[in-house]
Amino acid sequence: MTVLDVDYLVVGAGAMGMAFTDALVDHADVRVALVDRRHGVGGHWLAAYPFVRLHQASTFYGVASTVLGGSVQVTGPEAGLHERAGQPAIVAYYDKVLSERMVGSGRVSFHPGCEYDGERTVRSRISGQRFDVPERCRVVDARYLAPDIVAEMPPRFEVEPGARVVPVNDLVRMEEAPSQYVVVGSGKTATDAIVWLLGRGVDPDAVCWVRPRDPWMLNRALIQPSPEIFLAMVATMMEAAAAAESLDSLFVALEEAGIMLRVDRTVTPTMAKTPTLGIWELELLRSITNVVRLGHLVAVRPGRLELTDGAVGTAADAVVVNCAADGLKNPPLLPIWQSSVITLQPVRAGFPCFGAALIGYVEGTRRGAPDEAKNAIAAPSPYPNSLVQWAAMNVHGLRNAAAFNAEPDVREWANRVALNPSRVPPDHAGSPELDVAQARLQAAAGPGVARLAELR
Repeated sequence: MTVLDVDYLVVGAGAMGMAFTDALVDHADVRVALVDRRHGVGGHWLAAYPFVRLHQASTFYGVASTVLGGSVQVTGPEAGLHERAGQPAIVAYYDKVLSERMVGSGRVSFHPGCEYDGERTVRSRISGQRFDVPERCRVVDARYLAPDIVAEMPPRFEVEPGARVVPVNDLVRMEEAPSQYVVVGSGKTATDAIVWLLGRGVDPDAVCWVRPRDPWMLNRALIQPSPEIFLAMVATMMEAAAAAESLDSLFVALEEAGIMLRVDRTVTPTMAKTPTLGIWELELLRSITNVVRLGHLVAVRPGRLELTDGAVGTAADAVVVNCAADGLKNPPLLPIWQSSVITLQPVRAGFPCFGAALIGYVEGTRRGAPDEAKNAIAAPSPYPNSLVQWAAMNVHGLRNAAAFNAEPDVREWANRVALNPSRVPPDHAGSPELDVAQARLQAAAGPGVARLAELR
């Protein structure tokens, strides 16, 4: 048995584990063992479908010390918006951060292909070697909200022999075009798959979209690394929330304001994970007219789909593209700091990398403080699924933002970190537009949060 002489054991080297570790070692003289069951860092990005891109600006993702991307697109349908990194760039980014910022510092050791067995023991899945950490070592759980990956799990529905079902990852490996693609799922993976197919010349009439629920999505043009744009969007959201009679009416008001998007304006969405979407993508999605709304898929048979609320026929050679997985988890919120473990969770509304980095900063700068004091600065915020959960996310997130911004050093750090979408950088020259946005937000935040708390 080998003992790892470290102060922290971070279990999970995905986006949140990396963001926490980066901020921690940047603000504390500590040693960290970073372990992951995968072969490298980057978490789910190592198994994601090849054409996936961040749905948000790259600068909102990654670790605090090293900006990912930052360029503005000059061509294409998103000219003028910040770039969104794809899978290869993200994996390369995390590899570089690991080698140069972490392992290169001499204070972080990385242990790939390892499982945390609990009780302060790590086991290599490759060699079987076991490692212990000392009693003084704090365990950090970066896996609590780890997403499901379609390619790594069996379909959630029955597949009869003779029916053809592929995970979304395998679309790039198609060798012969079928007469019909059936895309299963309501979230970002399904929308990505449809946009990718249409972008490669597939006729919209050759696509069937099995959409158990309709989603609300955010207009990507307003989720940008500009305080004038982002803070004005939040101000509009809070103003609309303060006046809302219901959550459904609030989302319609946000749609009229250009903030929220839905594929079909005749259907009231019940799903509010709210990824960002480009208007150009929305137009492509609206070209799909063969939409199946009969609940969740139960079974795929040759030429037939069986769903919870009915059945439909498909082409004999149809390829069913499985995009159904829980990309965002909704387990109960836990105190981030507990005696046995630090559990990484988002802190503000969305933007998990910023939340994990903030937790790392608070831990690094307040190692001697009681856990209760740290929990008062950084409390967890949930990922949303339903409209009610979206309201709860914003209530928790905005209250948490008020709490951590009340700490002068945390506020100063957060305004320097590109991961923070609400930041006003120290070198910002100021503008009348920013002054107006901040004044509107200051006036609307209290009433907006109070009304959302009533509606959730």
